[in-house]
Amino acid sequence: MALAADAPAPRRTLRPRNRRGEGGHLRADILAAATDLLDHGDERAVTLRAVARKAGIAAPSIYPHFPGRPAILLAVVREAFAELAFRLRTAVDAAGDDAELRLYAACHAYLDFAAAHPERYRAMFGELAKPATTDGGTADDGTTGSRTTRDGIPGSGPASLGAQALRVLTGVLGDCVAAGRSTSTDPCADAVALWLGLHGLAHQRTVSHAFPWPADLVRHFAASLSRLGPV
Repeated sequence: MALAADAPAPRRTLRPRNRRGEGGHLRADILAAATDLLDHGDERAVTLRAVARKAGIAAPSIYPHFPGRPAILLAVVREAFAELAFRLRTAVDAAGDDAELRLYAACHAYLDFAAAHPERYRAMFGELAKPATTDGGTADDGTTGSRTTRDGIPGSGPASLGAQALRVLTGVLGDCVAAGRSTSTDPCADAVALWLGLHGLAHQRTVSHAFPWPADLVRHFAASLSRLGPV
């Protein structure tokens, strides 16, 4: 009888090849694999080999879609910002017509996203969100655009990552002004301040689990930063 050690090792099942014109499916699969690795580990878990294994492909198959690991992580970050904006819009739309309730809904949606995806949220505000390009060149995620530096100078990259989400916050704050519920004279600047407050609270909730957070904390600080009337 053959020894167990003589048995052939199980072969890894590879993903079926895409048909012509379906390369976008593979790119989506690579991003989904990287996102899952990030969500269940951290940035260090997202290696080319691990992504390829999870996606069921050979590692070289990644390169037609991404030039390397930083490009994959940056693409994950871009999708995360897009999902955050979608969550904010969905929450605002579901909150009804009251401008103040719509503002609070956006704040809670922001915090819920950060709590549900802590590693993804951490990556969104890390160095990976600062790609570098040259004029007309190629960024770390394989996209082309105007000059962008790792200091976040506006261009095709980092400065625009959170623009959609900020637009939602600015919009609901502007609605509060129009409804006579806020005394803000610069909704855009106050929306940035509100974002900073939400970001700080999201971070503190991940590191201060034992702190007795007041149940109505979000309502109080959102009202203050948005210059609303008495809570």
